[in-house]
Amino acid sequence: MHEWALAEAVASFVHEKAKKPERIKIRLGELQNIDEEIFLFALKELMGQVDVEIENEECTLRCNVCKKEIKLKDINEEEREMIHFLPEAVHAFVSCPFCGSKDFSIEKGRGVVVESVEE
Repeated sequence: MHEWALAEAVASFVHEKAKKPERIKIRLGELQNIDEEIFLFALKELMGQVDVEIENEECTLRCNVCKKEIKLKDINEEEREMIHFLPEAVHAFVSCPFCGSKDFSIEKGRGVVVESVEE
């Protein structure tokens, strides 16, 4: 479960920034396909009673050939499932539904970002 590893990385980062964090805001990119319930559970186990606010960021891709915007939800389920465990390999599995190109940019919806830490 990569959610635990991600929660450990977030907890480590937060504890470097604040001795007694009370509230953290985290942005989860859709491309990472994180189970939010498991991720939150892991954070609570690792950090105790810290208030956690999560913002989900929809994944947007832009085809460099036809310039159309592609949402992850518009890609077929089989391709979405293939990138679940290795989102960095999205270019190997996904093609533009408009022109078929594999040449696209990930505009947003990637990664796990700690937006803010409050003590």
